[in-house]
Amino acid sequence: MITSAPTRSLHDPDLVERYLHLIGDGDEQGACDLAVSLLDQGVPAQRIMVDLIGGSQGRVGELWAANEWSVAREHAATAVNERVLAVVAGRLRTTARRGRITLACVDGEWHGLPARILAELLRMDGWRVDFLGASVPGPHLITHLHQTGPDAVALSCMIPTRLPRAHAAITACRAAGVPVIAGGRGFGAGSRYAERLGADAWAATAEEAVIRLASDWPPPPAPDFPSHLADFLGDEEYTHLVRSRPQLIETAMQRLAVVVPAVQDYDEQQREATMEDFGHIADFLAASLYVDEPQIFLDFTTWTAGVLTARGVPIAALTAGLRLVRDQLIDFPKATATLNRSLETLPTP
Repeated sequence: MITSAPTRSLHDPDLVERYLHLIGDGDEQGACDLAVSLLDQGVPAQRIMVDLIGGSQGRVGELWAANEWSVAREHAATAVNERVLAVVAGRLRTTARRGRITLACVDGEWHGLPARILAELLRMDGWRVDFLGASVPGPHLITHLHQTGPDAVALSCMIPTRLPRAHAAITACRAAGVPVIAGGRGFGAGSRYAERLGADAWAATAEEAVIRLASDWPPPPAPDFPSHLADFLGDEEYTHLVRSRPQLIETAMQRLAVVVPAVQDYDEQQREATMEDFGHIADFLAASLYVDEPQIFLDFTTWTAGVLTARGVPIAALTAGLRLVRDQLIDFPKATATLNRSLETLPTP
């Protein structure tokens, strides 16, 4: 039995740790019972969704990055969080009085829980919400808009590598006559990349999105095309990198085997994992070129260095990979400058 006062329960570190233990242990029933008991004590559903479920999900990611939780445990905890969210939402009775909104994760974006939390907050605020889920292909999204005629589209993007697809979705939605509000970590701090890509509005958090939609919607239309993007959006460097990605990775693998002879003895699983790592380098570099924002790539390499360190992998492995990619892009100044800046900011092996 929880004895903390209702309005302070979610500030109790013991309670938060208890919930984290439950989801980490895959105890779906225990986690649901805890959330329902909080509701019964008078804790607002919004706080349970944002602070307990959303907050614990952030901790799940941190624990994986620190190599304290496995991928399997992370996925299991996420599944429990999704179930708890459904149980909490199922206890509510909402009335659609504002309008209709379509909510989707951009194509290739599989982190659906943040968007699902937003969907429930919007329902609580009086919206009729069509939640389309994770990784929604652009054509399917537009078909849905034509079939349902919503008042707005909310797009979620948690990883910057999906920004080119987010831009395509934003452009298509606006062409269909439906304004777009964008959000998620993939759009950068304050969702600043959303503005660059033509979104009508943006929000840094789910609660901010609810307030924005309730207070001044629809907003004044965004420009047809942000003029400051015209010189570089999808420019030659970005296009070359995307088109040459397979060859870039294969060449990097061949040269890595020369620099690090042990690579020649990798089994198939190790080879696939290394190729995937080179793919991440190429994809984050492409995203940074697409919106002309080197910080996207710098954040990625800094985060990757932390993950590798937690797993006992030398930083030299990352720096070697960055150099092998850079050496294939010597004719592209923005790409090489970004790679050089990243190498300069990483710890010296």
